[in-house]
Amino acid sequence: MDPRLPPLEPAEVERYARHLLLPELGRDGQRRLKGARMLLVGAGGLGSPAALYLAAAGVGHLTLVDFDVVDVTNLQRQVIHGTGDVGRPKVDSARDRLRDLNPHVRIDTVAERLSAANALGLVRDHDLVVDGSDSFTTRYLVSDACVLADRPNVHASVFRFDGQATVLSAAGGPCYRCLYPSPPAPGEIPSCAEAGVLGVLPGLLGTIQASQAIQLAAGIGEPLVGRLLLVDALRTTFRTMRVARDPLCPACGTRTIRELREEAPACAPAFAVPEISPAELAARLRDGDPPLVVDVREPHEWEAERIPGARLAPLSRLDGALPLLDPAREVVLYCRSGVRSQEAGARLIAAGFPRVLSLAGGILRYAAEVGSAERPG
Repeated sequence: MDPRLPPLEPAEVERYARHLLLPELGRDGQRRLKGARMLLVGAGGLGSPAALYLAAAGVGHLTLVDFDVVDVTNLQRQVIHGTGDVGRPKVDSARDRLRDLNPHVRIDTVAERLSAANALGLVRDHDLVVDGSDSFTTRYLVSDACVLADRPNVHASVFRFDGQATVLSAAGGPCYRCLYPSPPAPGEIPSCAEAGVLGVLPGLLGTIQASQAIQLAAGIGEPLVGRLLLVDALRTTFRTMRVARDPLCPACGTRTIRELREEAPACAPAFAVPEISPAELAARLRDGDPPLVVDVREPHEWEAERIPGARLAPLSRLDGALPLLDPAREVVLYCRSGVRSQEAGARLIAAGFPRVLSLAGGILRYAAEVGSAERPG
């Protein structure tokens, strides 16, 4: 037995009895878990199952970073939170659940956005990072900080029915920039809020992240270093592909990245389409000369909720709908949160529509501030 590892209390021996029976893990492996410090970025779809299983496994110190609050739309997949937590900071809700699950684990929280100012210090204070973030800006920050601090980065992401997981910045393996040298063009890839995600999928990938973090901390198994696990939940397939470090990568290859910087957010508008607020649109719809309101979401979104009087022209089929729109009228475009309407607006302007506006915040903000979105059926 390694005297440098923290001892297990009698209550912990009882709690982790099924772990101690595993010869690959055993008492020393459990003590390594107890001595581990892990940083979890995000307490959402991926972070929820990862945090629950890491706490249950007996990881001694977990730090949760998230600046968001619990929304009712989170509960379909973010299983660490409950209905009574709606409106609470996610880190507070998650902390209370984890402390109830395992009082032997120290839970710290950081109710801030991960940024270039705080990322490196947080990463250096921990043994490894579990990245459950949902933005490209944060993923590049986490990756670069892990390279600079020489910490493993347990990464996963989900989109609709597809997920992927890997271990980055470890044992000669690649970093995130090796796989994705630069972020996609703004608006090119819709978020899960825009495109949807199967609720169980982040549970599956977050649990895989927890498994990888346990293997790394305990020094067992064959973590996904240099391998990318691809999950298709619709076809129920799992496959892995080899991924290698890029010797020209500016982060882990040439090491030209020596300090953190924030990449442009993936959801930042790529086009300067003027916006109209929900209150302004509601007032215009009440007067005698309302604008033409066009919903650029998909039909299934339109069927769930819409702005009264709007017509449907999905962004995916917008070119075919252009001849049906009157260029002489002022057009107000909206989507779920304002990303797709910006792209649609740019396309209408390029097609010769002189008066085009995008609804700021989309139907989400409209429903919250005006409260008169229709729910068909």
